[in-house]
Order: sequence, then C-alpha cells, then structure tokens
Amino acid sequence: MQPTDSIGNIFAEYSPRLLQYIRSQVNCHEDAEDILQEVFYQLARATSDGEGTGIERISSWLYRVARNSVLNFWRKKREILSVDTEDTVCEEIALTLFCSPQDAPDKIYLRKLVWQELDDALAELPSEQSEVFCLTVFDGMPVKEISSATGIPVPTLLSRKHYAVKHLRKRFHELYEALIPQN
Repeated sequence: MQPTDSIGNIFAEYSPRLLQYIRSQVNCHEDAEDILQEVFYQLARATSDGEGTGIERISSWLYRVARNSVLNFWRKKREILSVDTEDTVCEEIALTLFCSPQDAPDKIYLRKLVWQELDDALAELPSEQSEVFCLTVFDGMPVKEISSATGIPVPTLLSRKHYAVKHLRKRFHELYEALIPQN
C-alpha cells in the first residue's frame, strides 16, 4: 500500500467490485454489505498499526480478506443451523419422555425403558456435557443464561451440548434398531 493511498480512496475504488464479488457468494444484500464492512475494518486495523504499509498488492489483499470473511460467514451460519437442528431433536426427545395420564400401560412402560436408557446414556457422558444438555433440554435454560451464571463461554457450552446430542442420537438409534426389527 502506498503512503498516498487513503482508506477512503481505496474504498471508493474497490468497494463496488468487492461488493459484487461478495454478493455472488452470499444470498442477502445486507449480509454482503456487512462482510464488505468487515473487509474494510480489517484494512483499517492493518494500516493503523503501521503493518498495512507492507501491503504491496491491495487488490489481492482485499479479495483474500473478502474470501476469508465469506467463509467465516458461512461457517457461523452452519453452526447456527446445527444448533437449531439439535434444539429440535432435543425437544422431540423431551416430548417423547413425558407421559400423559391417558397413555396406555404399554406406552408408559416403554417410556420407563427409554428414561432408563437416557439415564444410562447421560451417565456415559462427561459431566460437563450431561449438565449442559439437562439444563437446556429439561430445565429450558437458554445457553446465554448458563454462560452468564457459570462464566463458561457460549461456544464452549454449545460444543458440549453438540457432543451430548451426538452421543444420545447414536444411543437412541441403537435402541430404535433393537426395538424395531429390520427385515
């Protein structure tokens, strides 16, 4: 980057093409603008500490940062979708486990077996995973609330819940296979 180049000049020159590139990578115009803003924020950070003067090919640097920002955007989006899917599965497990007084005795007995299987599966997990699963699913606590109460970062809690759900899915798939014979 030349000393005479200002971020304003660089923005004016490159932002239309960068926005077009980013827009081709994401579905929403607002998301594309947020990513473009992130690219120029990174440029401002790089140039504010004197390191930015070492950027020789500004165009290449901007597109590389834009590409990485788009990848990070999709990574975060995928994590959010994964958490939403896990919450749905967890809610279904919770609904399955609770009896109503109108249930037939065989259904109540089956639920007792499933509860026992759940207890066994939760006992196999590390206590941190089991605890976050129980707090979010059975107690209905939001992950952010657990984080503020325990001081454990939200991503760590989400990761623990993810591994717990993954283990429970495997265990309940095995139970399903045992209960429903395959021809």
